Amino acid sequence: MDATSLSEAIAAGHTSVRAVMEATLAACEAQSGLGAVARMLDRKAALAEIAAPGPFSGVPILAKDLGSHARGLAPSAGSRALRARNPTASRDSDFFAALRASGVVPMGLSTVPEFGFALSSEPPGGPVARNPFDPDLSPGGSSGGAAAAVAAGLVAMAHATDAAGSIRVPAACCGLWGMKPSRGATPMGPDFANHLMGVVGELVLARSLRDVASVFKTVARPGLQAHAAAPDRPRIALMIPARSDTSQAKATRDVAALFAEAGAEIEEIDTPDAMGARAHALVGQILAVSLAEWLNAAELGPSDVSPMAQTLANRGAAMAPTEVFALSRRIEVFSHRARALFARHDALLMPILSGPPPRIGAFDPQSRDLTAHMAAMEALAPNAALANAAGLPALAIPMPTGVRTPTAVQLIGPAGSDHALLALADEITDALPMIAYPAPIAGHPL
Repeated sequence: MDATSLSEAIAAGHTSVRAVMEATLAACEAQSGLGAVARMLDRKAALAEIAAPGPFSGVPILAKDLGSHARGLAPSAGSRALRARNPTASRDSDFFAALRASGVVPMGLSTVPEFGFALSSEPPGGPVARNPFDPDLSPGGSSGGAAAAVAAGLVAMAHATDAAGSIRVPAACCGLWGMKPSRGATPMGPDFANHLMGVVGELVLARSLRDVASVFKTVARPGLQAHAAAPDRPRIALMIPARSDTSQAKATRDVAALFAEAGAEIEEIDTPDAMGARAHALVGQILAVSLAEWLNAAELGPSDVSPMAQTLANRGAAMAPTEVFALSRRIEVFSHRARALFARHDALLMPILSGPPPRIGAFDPQSRDLTAHMAAMEALAPNAALANAAGLPALAIPMPTGVRTPTAVQLIGPAGSDHALLALADEITDALPMIAYPAPIAGHPL
């Protein structure tokens, strides 16, 4: 059960676009306590949306409250002050124009942490996004609301962005598929407000690989076809950080075993922890500079944002112009050096999380301890920022854990190898154990 099968059911006449939207709106209202949805179109507007023909014709989707925008759904990054200043989006961003052409119907915004700066999704003033598998836990961040909505069946898939693990961490917290694309692989215009010197990737969270692959094919820019096929005998480096708990390590080894059975050559090697730490620090500086510029442009002051957001912005504002300019060069140098990771391997396989999803309240926006906040994010998702700083595609592959919450592990490829990475994962999809989601997809006739 996924977005593709829901669209097929609509096309076959087993249900209708209107019936699916009615069910989606009803599910979002009934599960408002989940905190996955920050805002919805009103019922009349949602039902009036026309679905274009395509692989997802008639499938409702949530846009993320951060990143590329959909018509009528201007994102406010989990900030009430920013929402009050943002005009209504009168047209789609380039990303959503391409996505809408596939037939999806954007109907709401998913919950994010304030300005996306946490690996949970609890913006000041709410809503607090909760994990559908265990409401005491977070669905992750910053695309936590999107992950919660898909895992709970409110929608079949949801828009997501990833600047330091923000697609992959929620995918792991909720047992979903998701991919952070290569740098520049998907459109971010016309305003490039969430570009962040190229560290951000945008795509979706979904219950199936085929949904993710179909969306990527729909929105991807030309020029990636040279790496479209997976190698006949792929060489995969298995990397498990010492910080990974037993369940995360086992899930990763189990996926490696499936790749081996499919013909891949698996070699376990040391994790690039030093490189991952450098990536985390580099991305943190970019986020600080970006937020300082953002608050200044929006004319938001300390009374408008949380202490944590203001502390991060202060850090960015304190950087000298020469330091800021140097960040763009440091990103390119890091990306160049990261190519060595693929000197002997076609892909890297490693955990996304070090342990279970964080508990609600683990990331406090009222704190001013930026160092501790950054350290907690790095501890939860070791080496997650590596793919962002180096511009690499990174695919989350869901796995059950034997406990209440599932997880996902990540498969990382060289820059531009997005299609090959998806094709490689497709070799094992039929062998992967199923995730038992808490609820079916709203409006799906089963």
